[in-house]
Amino acid sequence: MKKTLSIIILFISINLYAQETELEWHTDVSKAIKISMYNEKPLFFFFTGSDWCGWCIKLQKEVFFKPEFEKWAQDNLTLVELDFPKRKKLDASLQKQNDELRNMFAVRGYPTGWIVIPEVLDKKINFKKLGKLGYVKGGPSAWIKVVEDILKKK
Repeated sequence: MKKTLSIIILFISINLYAQETELEWHTDVSKAIKISMYNEKPLFFFFTGSDWCGWCIKLQKEVFFKPEFEKWAQDNLTLVELDFPKRKKLDASLQKQNDELRNMFAVRGYPTGWIVIPEVLDKKINFKKLGKLGYVKGGPSAWIKVVEDILKKK
């Protein structure tokens, strides 16, 4: 009886852990590049103003925080948040990294998302740009559809 009870508790614990696994949004691009290359999943650069951009907050609530997106993203992307807050201060190195990427991708407004594949050329990382998008009306399935169309360019 104790053995059966232990097995049931183990399975319940594993199931709860699997359901509560959250998406990891990286902020360190170097680390995200390594993960992306290892897992062979494109990077999704999410340029956001986390504490002031209404459309960014709306995109997160309507798409990124939904289980449908979370499951799909875990299977298909390496997520990177590049934040440009107004009320909170970022570490200087993180701010520099984000500014450099904002300039590299010519980001003019928020939210802006870029789907890219990191490639090593002449011992330097290059980003193969597949496409960009921002807020997409219609929730996770509409947003995912746009990204899947972009990913077909691989």
